[in-house]
Amino acid sequence: MGLSGMQKTTLLDYPGKVATTVFLSGCDFRCPFCHNGTLVCGGGDALTERELMAHLEKRKGIIDGVVITGGEPTLWNGLEKLIRNIRSMGYAVKLDTNGNHPDVLARIMETGIDYVAMDIKNSLKNYGQTIGLLDFDTKRIETSAATLMSGGVDYEFRTTVVDELHTWNDFMEIAEWLAGAKHYFLQGFVDNGDILGGGHMSAAPKEKMEKYADILKKTIDFVEIRGV
Repeated sequence: MGLSGMQKTTLLDYPGKVATTVFLSGCDFRCPFCHNGTLVCGGGDALTERELMAHLEKRKGIIDGVVITGGEPTLWNGLEKLIRNIRSMGYAVKLDTNGNHPDVLARIMETGIDYVAMDIKNSLKNYGQTIGLLDFDTKRIETSAATLMSGGVDYEFRTTVVDELHTWNDFMEIAEWLAGAKHYFLQGFVDNGDILGGGHMSAAPKEKMEKYADILKKTIDFVEIRGV
């Protein structure tokens, strides 16, 4: 496993829970706005699974959830076992994913997961540009989204909105594509100094974010803006 580190306590990463966030390194996307740029290319383990489990044992009664994020966690062969081990300790587990491995996602939903947050990078026609892979085929993304929408696991879709990458038309298309989804969050872009791309990226103004949210609300049950 590429356990690159953890945030011992977070009130933000898992809705309704006090959680520990675990970071797995490596990602198959190259989003220029990625705020975890140092995790994308992988690297050695900074944390062993034994150390993680020891930490979680000590945190019983303090936290009630664990977030597994990246990078892209579904790249790792040991992910399903890690989730089982954490849930066996009594913790709820949330998985953050880019949705590019629908077979892994489906297995995890069958074997046990409590919450899934899937990134929707952009409208399907602009996906490749947004993730840094121009010839990208979105079929796997579409499959993962459909799997979440038809499954029994609690989930959310979310988009980090970058002013240079997202437009009114993109959200019109997303609203049509994901009509009937339960939860959708628009997240404000923040340049933390570790973004992957070298070009200029900026947050969309609050007024734009609100207009994008209004578009999504026409077809999606619950839409909210985070970090603005």
